[in-house]
Amino acid sequence: MGDTVDRFDLSVASERWLWKKDTLKEPTVLQSFALDEVHKHLYVLQIVWGGSEAGDLCLNRLDLRGKRLGHMYLRGFGHGVGIGVQHAPDGTVWIWTECAAGDSGYGRGVTRFRFFPGATREVADVNVRFPIPGSTGNQPSICQATSRIAVRHRVDDVPRYRIYDLAAFVAGDYTTHLADFPQTGTHPDPTVPFQGFALHGEHLYQLAGTPYDPQGNPPAGRGDTHVSCLHIRTGEPVQRERTEAGHSLSFREPEGLAVRRTPKPWLCMGFASGAVGAREFSVYYKPHRP
Repeated sequence: MGDTVDRFDLSVASERWLWKKDTLKEPTVLQSFALDEVHKHLYVLQIVWGGSEAGDLCLNRLDLRGKRLGHMYLRGFGHGVGIGVQHAPDGTVWIWTECAAGDSGYGRGVTRFRFFPGATREVADVNVRFPIPGSTGNQPSICQATSRIAVRHRVDDVPRYRIYDLAAFVAGDYTTHLADFPQTGTHPDPTVPFQGFALHGEHLYQLAGTPYDPQGNPPAGRGDTHVSCLHIRTGEPVQRERTEAGHSLSFREPEGLAVRRTPKPWLCMGFASGAVGAREFSVYYKPHRP
């Protein structure tokens, strides 16, 4: 695995892309997001209001200004921690998510499907892939630069990553993975929740943090959100930085990481804000600066 994509420097100041958008179908926070840059679409996953235990998700398709163009419902799929967009050689756009929610509400496998506005997908409607037998909490991320897929999962309740060539994975070859390493280095406080990840080139980026809280995480402190990076060949931490992006938001919970490749590479971070039942979302990014 040669180094083909430059790493993002996480110490670079963040810039605002989308600000306090209220265009998602459900009144819940965003969970994860990914880009289809060919068609200029942004896909955003949410948990359906009241559907957490069942693993019911809403998938929104937006334009790059945050206007909603359509939505789908995914019944029994999972918690929405990871999402990926794949452009197949025949031009088909596939959306990858977790699937087959267990008792915890998180997916036991992953799947891909096409987006159809207004449609509802049940688990029985899709081909569920179980690449790591016995694992739980499976979530995907697609690297479009290298055509790889990362599957975050839990073995004996310990989170790990496994990375595959996407074409081999689609063909059902789960044995010849390219890398396998534990999740580590997400936050100085290991009890702080994991909030998203993105595979890009030889590196995997992670997001962790909590919403504002008057006692443990007050707005005056500008939040405890950290973004970190692991090298996929070694699994070792490369960098971790605290980010104050969006510090003026109310609530401000970090939710989701994604990479935008054009016109210049961005590492995008999602943030939920607003009141319960009327959540908004914002996206900040760290530009690549060689």
